[in-house]
Amino acid sequence: MIKIIENLTDFELNVISKIWLQSNLDTHDFIPSEYWIKNYNSVREGLSNTIIYTYSYEDEIVGFLGLVDDYIAGIFVLKAFRSLGVGTKLLNEAKSKNNRLTLSVFKKNKQAIHFYQMNGFKTLQERLDNETNELEYLMNWNQ
Repeated sequence: MIKIIENLTDFELNVISKIWLQSNLDTHDFIPSEYWIKNYNSVREGLSNTIIYTYSYEDEIVGFLGLVDDYIAGIFVLKAFRSLGVGTKLLNEAKSKNNRLTLSVFKKNKQAIHFYQMNGFKTLQERLDNETNELEYLMNWNQ
């Protein structure tokens, strides 16, 4: 089940923050884990200003999409629920409520790039992420 949350409870914030951290550690092995751990608290604070689409299984949040205006800050799904359509369902929900979406994805994250391309996103530009020194793609989708 998908739920849109604009004001997270402390419990939801804790769950979502942990999913964010674990998903990044799992999917970005080309970035030192210290980077994600160091940014945990600032991301946690930033989630308060984000529209969150959650996906729950048996009343437990197992994935979420963060949206700031028309920018997807990320789609994060627990490992046990990846490749089961959770990310696609979250993305489709965001697409149903927006005419345009943009996002950034690391060039080395081939699986994510493929996912976004399969869901209609086009690459606008390649650029350097100054915090990680990794190349990333800016991508967008228009209805």
